[in-house]
Amino acid sequence: MLRLFAALAVPEDVALALSARQRDLEGARWRPLEALHITLRFFGEIPENQADDLDAELGCVTGRPLQIALEGVGAFGEGRDIHAVWAGVAENAELRQLAGRCEAAARRAGLAPDRRNYRPHVTLAYLSQPEPQAVAAWIQTHNLMKSPPFSMASFGLYSSRKGSSGPAYHLERDYPLI
Repeated sequence: MLRLFAALAVPEDVALALSARQRDLEGARWRPLEALHITLRFFGEIPENQADDLDAELGCVTGRPLQIALEGVGAFGEGRDIHAVWAGVAENAELRQLAGRCEAAARRAGLAPDRRNYRPHVTLAYLSQPEPQAVAAWIQTHNLMKSPPFSMASFGLYSSRKGSSGPAYHLERDYPLI
C-alpha cells in the first residue's frame, strides 16, 4: 500500500519567505522547506496496482502553467483540538480546475470521490493540543501575509511516510503543465 497525494511544490524562494514565519508558536512541529506544498488531491492508502492506474490517469491531466499567490494564514481545528497552522492560497480558478482534473483522474483510476471541500493551503506546522490563545496570537501576527505571484509549470504525485516530526514526502512522478 502506498499513501499518495497530488500537489504543487512551493518554490524555494517562497518556502524561504514562509520559513521566516515558522516561529513563536510553542510546541509547533514546523514543516521543513522541502515539505511545503499545495495539495491538489489526497488519495490516501492505495494498492500499488491502483497507484499505477492513478499515475496513468494523472499523466493525461492537461492544463497550462499557473500563477499562484499565497495570502493570509489560519488553523485547522478549534480550541485545544487545533492540529495545524497554514498559509492560504489566494482564490485561483485555474488551480481549482487543476484540482478538479486530479479528482476526475482519481475517479477514473477507481478511487472513491473526495467528500471534502477543496481548500488550497500550505501546511506550515502540525500542533498537538496547543494553547488556543497562542495560536490566535500567531494568526493575528501573520494574517496579512502575501506572497508575490509565482509560476507553477508542473504538479507531482507524492508518497507520504509517517515520521516522528511529521510525514516525509517523496516525489514519485512529475507531470508538466503545457
